[in-house]
Amino acid sequence: MMLPNDFYTAQQVKDGEIMAARQEGINLYQLMQRAGTAVFGILRQYYPVPQHVLVCCGGGNNGGDGYVLARLLLKAGIKLTVWSTHQPDRLVGDASLAYLDYVAAGGVIQTAQDTIEADVDVIIDALLGTGLSGAPKESTAALIGLINLSSAQVIAVDIPSGLCADTGAVLGVCVAADHTVSFIGFKQGLVTARARDYTGKLHFDGLGVEVAFKRLQHAKVLAISELLLTRAAMTRKNTANKGHHGKALLVGGDMGMGGAIILSSLACARSGAGLTAVLTHQANYAALLSHCAEVMCNDWRDNENNASRITWATAIALGPGLGVSPQAKSIFDLICQLNKPKVFDADGLNLLALSPNYDANRVITPHPGEAARLLGCTVAYIERDRFAAVRELQHRFGGVTILKGAGTLVCDGTQVYVCLAGNSGMASGGMGDVLTGVIVSLLAQGYSLADAALIGVQLHSQAADEAVKIAGKIGLLASDLVPFIRQSMNKLISG
Repeated sequence: MMLPNDFYTAQQVKDGEIMAARQEGINLYQLMQRAGTAVFGILRQYYPVPQHVLVCCGGGNNGGDGYVLARLLLKAGIKLTVWSTHQPDRLVGDASLAYLDYVAAGGVIQTAQDTIEADVDVIIDALLGTGLSGAPKESTAALIGLINLSSAQVIAVDIPSGLCADTGAVLGVCVAADHTVSFIGFKQGLVTARARDYTGKLHFDGLGVEVAFKRLQHAKVLAISELLLTRAAMTRKNTANKGHHGKALLVGGDMGMGGAIILSSLACARSGAGLTAVLTHQANYAALLSHCAEVMCNDWRDNENNASRITWATAIALGPGLGVSPQAKSIFDLICQLNKPKVFDADGLNLLALSPNYDANRVITPHPGEAARLLGCTVAYIERDRFAAVRELQHRFGGVTILKGAGTLVCDGTQVYVCLAGNSGMASGGMGDVLTGVIVSLLAQGYSLADAALIGVQLHSQAADEAVKIAGKIGLLASDLVPFIRQSMNKLISG
């Protein structure tokens, strides 16, 4: 089954699965049996002839899923070892039923050992479920460490043990899975923050109750989907001219920081802005024009010309390579007074942190470090709950907030969206400058703040995914993305 486009908290799934199962006329133990069967299907799909499977079961329903799977493995004649961190006589409810069915089928369990047998090639993580709120107990943490030291492939049941289902934060120590199978409602913590280092390939199975569940629960987070972007896309008339597609102004590029404004302006022009102009240090002119002769350059030390260009612009980007000099602060103050669509990044955000203001007509694009400065907190605080952080940033600064990182988040004040595209090759300088250029181009063309942010984030990350197919992640440069962004933009508007 394809990954869904809607994501939920652990509590929503816990509450909703009961009512959904009732509406579908099944009980919770039947749901548990379906969950174990779903994991069995993933195991056989990716590892059709496993040599030896180790199933690690905890004491809750996650462990119950593991016992259901163990019974299926036993029935299939696959060599099997089951470790339990919980005394069987302490199991309750459906987990106890699953254990008893496994034993009735001839299954045995062991307490967790200090070593994993050398022939184990697949490990099932059914230790801790989605209800985890603190660090795992010492004995469980030790077992997680043992699993992570193993060379075996790991399949996590519902969520890797030690990962927070609501935030994607690691609660002390976490199983590093190769596959994660999530059930009923996809947990929002699986798609952002440190989760991407631990989940491996994501799978989803609604267990036959997902339709009823969606009727009962409103998704807290939505994926930036192709359908969402297609609905927002604006086609071009055959009679269009440059005046119909906006005047984008980008401000930045202090002495020695010209590369940032070059990347932004090139991305802006290639994303479809009718006209692109730059206010920058005069030292950047030659390099900028050699990269994109279509960009108009003006010296930002000319205050009269600055005012003229700002009046001319349909949308403005502030920040790439800007610096925090008195001149930069002066331009920042001027632009903050305008009721024009704008996007702030980099030093635009650093200046905003020094002089906070609310602006309903602005997109801000902080990475976690910039977000921490804006909120006066630590990066660890931001990453502990990125969903809460992006909502707080939007509430405090207005408009639309893009919180960059693995699983970039977009908040428009009503809804939070997550980008599922992108890869670690994007961990190089200039990526944010390119994103800023794309967003200001879209704003200039008449897209709303939210649509410009969503389209910009998605096309930017998709471009990175396309680029790495050619030469890999290492050495991916921000400028490598621009041709792919152009292609994706044309594909989007052509339907």
